[in-house]
Amino acid sequence: MFGALRLFLVLLVLQTIAYVGLSLYSRSVRRAKLEAHWDRKKMVGDRDAFIARGLKVYDNSFRRKLILGVYIVPWVAILTLIYVVNYM
Repeated sequence: MFGALRLFLVLLVLQTIAYVGLSLYSRSVRRAKLEAHWDRKKMVGDRDAFIARGLKVYDNSFRRKLILGVYIVPWVAILTLIYVVNYM
């Protein structure tokens, strides 16, 4: 029993590291796209404000919430495997 709890704790720590890494990477990619869009369109005004608004929209987007799948998908897979092995 304690072995399984230790395994789940390690999995949770690894998932958290993966989530933070993916989140930071995804945000940096979005920031780069906003900067490229600003440069490509040769916009005038406050570039930092434009990027901040774009990142705020990104923070509330569905794409950002999909990264939470890092937590959900492995647990669903583990529970499915346990069910299949024990009850089918």
